[in-house]
Amino acid sequence: MEAHFVHADNEGNLAVLGVLYVLSSENQWLAPIWQNFPQKAGEKYTLSTAFDPATLIPKKRDYYRFSGSLTTPPCSEGVNWLVLKHYDNISQSQVEAFATLMKGHNNRPVQPINARVIVE
Repeated sequence: MEAHFVHADNEGNLAVLGVLYVLSSENQWLAPIWQNFPQKAGEKYTLSTAFDPATLIPKKRDYYRFSGSLTTPPCSEGVNWLVLKHYDNISQSQVEAFATLMKGHNNRPVQPINARVIVE
């Protein structure tokens, strides 16, 4: 599974931080999010305790960098991507819970590299 944290500056420039998750033990930081995830489209939920999004990112923060596009429509180019080299864990039940809530998977097919340069 892969998570994307999308950021935009005041000029509309986009950067995406990609975090890869590998099937393993339950991710303790994802657990409260999944447990309180809205069950229907448009439904809102406010976490009852403070949440630090940095807990969703592996402690080792080495990354690959490249210029790419959004993975969802409009799939615009010119997005600065940072994909972490190190994986975090997620359990099979957490993946299934997410797929159920999303009514399936939401991944875009792998795209050709074209002339993209990937920098470490």
